[in-house]
Amino acid sequence: MNDDASLQTLLVGIDAACDRVLEPLFDAEEIPTLESIYRDGTSGPLESQIPPWTASAWPSLYTGMNPGKHGVYGFLDFDGYDWDVVNATDVRERTLWELLDRHGISSVVVNVPVTHPPREFDGALIPGYTAPEDPDCHPSGLLEEVRAAIGEYRVYPDEDATNLGQAYTDCVRMRGEAFRYLAAEYDPEFGFVEFQATDSIFHEQPDNDDAIRSIYREVDRQLAEILEATEPANVIIASDHGMGPYNGQEFRINEFLREEGFVTTASGGRGMPNWATVRDGNLKDGDDTTRHEASVAERAMATAAGFGLTSQRIGAVLERLGLDEVVASYAPAGMVNAGATQVDFPNSTAYVRSRIELGVRINLEGREPDGVVPPGAYEEVRTRLIDALRSVTTPDGEPVFEAVRPSEEYFHGPESERAVDIVTVPADFEHFLSATLLNEQFGPPSEPWNHKLEGTVAARGADIEPAAGVGDAHLFDIAPTVLSTFGIPFDERMDGSPLPCVDSAGTRQYPRFDGTRSVETADDTVEKRLADLGYLE
Repeated sequence: MNDDASLQTLLVGIDAACDRVLEPLFDAEEIPTLESIYRDGTSGPLESQIPPWTASAWPSLYTGMNPGKHGVYGFLDFDGYDWDVVNATDVRERTLWELLDRHGISSVVVNVPVTHPPREFDGALIPGYTAPEDPDCHPSGLLEEVRAAIGEYRVYPDEDATNLGQAYTDCVRMRGEAFRYLAAEYDPEFGFVEFQATDSIFHEQPDNDDAIRSIYREVDRQLAEILEATEPANVIIASDHGMGPYNGQEFRINEFLREEGFVTTASGGRGMPNWATVRDGNLKDGDDTTRHEASVAERAMATAAGFGLTSQRIGAVLERLGLDEVVASYAPAGMVNAGATQVDFPNSTAYVRSRIELGVRINLEGREPDGVVPPGAYEEVRTRLIDALRSVTTPDGEPVFEAVRPSEEYFHGPESERAVDIVTVPADFEHFLSATLLNEQFGPPSEPWNHKLEGTVAARGADIEPAAGVGDAHLFDIAPTVLSTFGIPFDERMDGSPLPCVDSAGTRQYPRFDGTRSVETADDTVEKRLADLGYLE
């Protein structure tokens, strides 16, 4: 250990890492640096939260709090029936590096999701997922400085690359190079670098074993170089969730709710986000407004839909002819939506807004702009919904849900009203929950792989006691654990606690973060990227 090194604790985020993915790589001796941390330190499963998806889970990890406190439940933020992609202004609690800043500790943060636009603190930050390709960084002008020093730096892989695995591997390399450069320039005491490609490749090419191994080898190589350059006293590896195949069914909840009489539908309109909504539109042409004037083609599709010729029916015919993907790549989103059967949110009793919220929202009077459920009927409606959803079984007779429960069993805090009203947890996360309307409740999963609840954590270093282990580690425990390696009390409102392998410095009361309210993301390329990965249907 270099006594002159300032980096006390390095937190390495590896999105979607879990035993299912890591163990074959350990066995093949392809990631020796990571393996050494697991071997020489302490490690174990890391339970994720509900919902176990990137945009909500990383804020939970770096605030130590559930979404009911920090306010981010998925990739989308909802204002009534309208939506926008989440950003850092939607995170309504202090981040780990902001808490450290209160104690005079500097940080370098690279590629962590939902950190754009960045807030001020002592150190440097390059945002990750949900940021635009050329994001604002902290301090201002940092991205240009980094690119001048290391060459190309991208938030997202090159879409024009012929080899997607190589494009992702290049992104991993850029994260490591950028972090090392900033660590040398800012001499931080805390470092946090996140690798996203380890998740994204499974959404795009889960059977591309060469690409997966290449990405992980590059993660290992970059980690080795970071450790050599910075010599941190402690290193903690953590993932936001696990990853694995779907072995069950796709269950279309809004289709079920329609048949049960809770969802009302309409033809056309903006609706909730799907691949068509975000594939094209005004924003990528430089127009930052969400207002849209219907084209002649859209008006024609809307008229046809009124006579029953909806986009779904046209799509079913094209699918039988094997032409659905070809036509989808050329069909304008507005035209598709104008002819689609969609959830009529203002006139429905309850609905699913976004599949990754893992739940149902009730159209409550006084809360939603056109709520139809009186407050006095709320619990009766919610109970009916819970009972109906608990009874759902697959065509093979297997339960679709492991749990269907009131949201307050999962979310608590000042941002709880932003949550769904009923949480629906698929059995063993084997079933794909969809918000689409396709006239049938069940079908094959739209994605072969997706998120699982069990991630991973490992820790090694001067302040880590391997024999104590990690216990029943939870995502919320990571922030208190990092603070403990600095001897700093963690916020008493945090939902986690330090892992057994570190000495806790106790708790203290911190004032709640008093930041600005949400600003629009308004970046169509970000929405398109999320749609391409299946986060938006």
